[in-house]
Amino acid sequence: MILAAACHIHSDWSYDGRWSLEQLAAEFARRNYRVLLMTEHDRGFTPERLELYREACARASSAQVLVVPGIEYSDPENKVHILTWGSVPFAGENLSTLSLLRAVHAAKGLAVLAHPSRKEAWKCFDPAWSEYLHGIEVWNRKTDGWAPSENARTLNKRAGKLAMVGMDFHTPKQMFPLTMELDIDADINESAVLDALYSGRCRALAFGLPLEKSAAGCLGATLRSMEYFRKTAATTYRAWRKPHLA
Repeated sequence: MILAAACHIHSDWSYDGRWSLEQLAAEFARRNYRVLLMTEHDRGFTPERLELYREACARASSAQVLVVPGIEYSDPENKVHILTWGSVPFAGENLSTLSLLRAVHAAKGLAVLAHPSRKEAWKCFDPAWSEYLHGIEVWNRKTDGWAPSENARTLNKRAGKLAMVGMDFHTPKQMFPLTMELDIDADINESAVLDALYSGRCRALAFGLPLEKSAAGCLGATLRSMEYFRKTAATTYRAWRKPHLA
């Protein structure tokens, strides 16, 4: 069974999320996603709050969509972020990346390097992480915009990890056709979803196409041009807006 999963999603359990788990489940189900891979920020979480959050994800799940709980951890400099899923006890805030990865690995969880282009986190990549890291987010809608990160793609090719795409959804502005396609043989549950990711029975899609096809050729060139003009227009607008609202 082939399922569409939306990855790197924040609800109002994150300090900067806007939508409830129930709102997210309803909207993504309407868009034919069957799985939400949640990634709440670690800030403000505790072991007790994580248990409450897992229960809330279970309540928000339905026959139409499975809400999988996850945490996005930040290093002490808030530069390197790691997405985690699985039965991983809350590790705490401001951990070094290597310490966090070892804790996730010990709990048999899954860890993915998020948005390597944000604050040029790709430059911090430590080969020692490779033993514990399962994937790298090569296209993050919030950070990279309408085209994948070339730095992230290059890093992932060098590291040889699972290429993942994520919306980094906080508000509807980040809604974008980035999908992790999962091949699941068993019932649709958290264990089956994570097993598909662990075993590589999955692939990253953009606009319904395999990632490499959407990032190459005419489509890739068009997306990069659109992203260039989008960023240029946004920068121009912010520069104009600042004195006019002062």
